[in-house]
Amino acid sequence: MAETNNAFRCRVCGTDFIVPKATLDRFPGWRPTQCLPCRNRGGGKGRPGVARDRGAPELNLSVDEVLARYTAGPDTGLFTDGSASPNPGPGGWGVVYVADGEIIDQLHGHEPHTTNNRMELIALIEAYKIGPASVSLDVFSDSELCVKTINEWAPAWEARGWRRKGGPIKNLELVQELYALAQTRPNLTLRWIKAHDGSRWNEYADALATAYCRQKL
Repeated sequence: MAETNNAFRCRVCGTDFIVPKATLDRFPGWRPTQCLPCRNRGGGKGRPGVARDRGAPELNLSVDEVLARYTAGPDTGLFTDGSASPNPGPGGWGVVYVADGEIIDQLHGHEPHTTNNRMELIALIEAYKIGPASVSLDVFSDSELCVKTINEWAPAWEARGWRRKGGPIKNLELVQELYALAQTRPNLTLRWIKAHDGSRWNEYADALATAYCRQKL
């Protein structure tokens, strides 16, 4: 079945699914990426591994444990996170789209050998891809480096032919992809959010990013 106004193909399992027009009308410009069964499973499978250490208390909670434990923080936006343990080493990324406390979409993935900064950038790239095209939303990342890269430094790097005075730009291909997406999505505002301070949906994104470390999402 080809995609129509309310028929889509699941990015995870490849099956076709229908989204009610009334649901799509609530979020103009949003194109669903997963069928409901895959979204309820978290859009992927976790695998055993080791917990990471990012210099802050890491509880390695599942998404259900996060929802039961935390209630604070903004309840609308695109929330992202990325991790690697050790760094570099196995890593994962996660993004969740939330509107008034309701999960609209979520994705996560992992790589066998990566860095935490690459995972943070990929999470943001995926957030810009699944975010609605015509609704003003904040995109939250707890990586101050990534936020400053896109909001402050990338314009000057682009003007200089993607060079910087201090040497090569790390993860250049990801920075360029994310910056290009940000330029085409002025309705999305990238903001920094403090890590592990009890913000419910930032913790949820963290749980998605570390799903590869657990037997369950």
